[in-house]
Amino acid sequence: MTVPDLHGGPVSEISDRRVRDLGARLRAAPARAGRTRVLAIDGRSGAGKSTLAALLHREWDAPVVSLEDLYGGWDGLQRGVDLLVSEVLVPLAAGRTAYVPRYDWTSGRWRAPAELPPPALLIVEGVGAGARRAAGYASALVWLEADERTRRRRALDRDGDTYAPHWDRWAAQEAELLARERTWDRADVVFCDH
Repeated sequence: MTVPDLHGGPVSEISDRRVRDLGARLRAAPARAGRTRVLAIDGRSGAGKSTLAALLHREWDAPVVSLEDLYGGWDGLQRGVDLLVSEVLVPLAAGRTAYVPRYDWTSGRWRAPAELPPPALLIVEGVGAGARRAAGYASALVWLEADERTRRRRALDRDGDTYAPHWDRWAAQEAELLARERTWDRADVVFCDH
């Protein structure tokens, strides 16, 4: 069941009660990736996905897989979703250790993958985390919504000149993926930052 507009401010200001409620929802949901309960956090660039994931990581001591490590560059949004499924979620669902790909954006090369034994809880965050192929493994799906001006400001404040020349290129990939996926319509929880 989607619960729209649970929050009306920055993700960094989500109350402890909301964090506890989200944790209770996740723990009550069935594990769909083997014995691992996966929380997928999706939304467009700059919506607050990494901020929420970091907050929940601190609260729950659950590992985080960031799709930024899986995209493989500015044109890799769909590839990142594919790698999330094949290299992380499928092995965990089979009860095996996953080897999470890690792309180094500075060097433009892949680093050695990170070993991820099956955890009880896993947070997956990034654009595409709630894509249908991945969502079948998720116990709960969170969608973060923010207006474009806010999102762009946050993304550029975070990544500065590195991201600026790629904003439109990346936004076009997001628009294509999200038009097809309509992730917000399938989300269990929606946080709106307006």
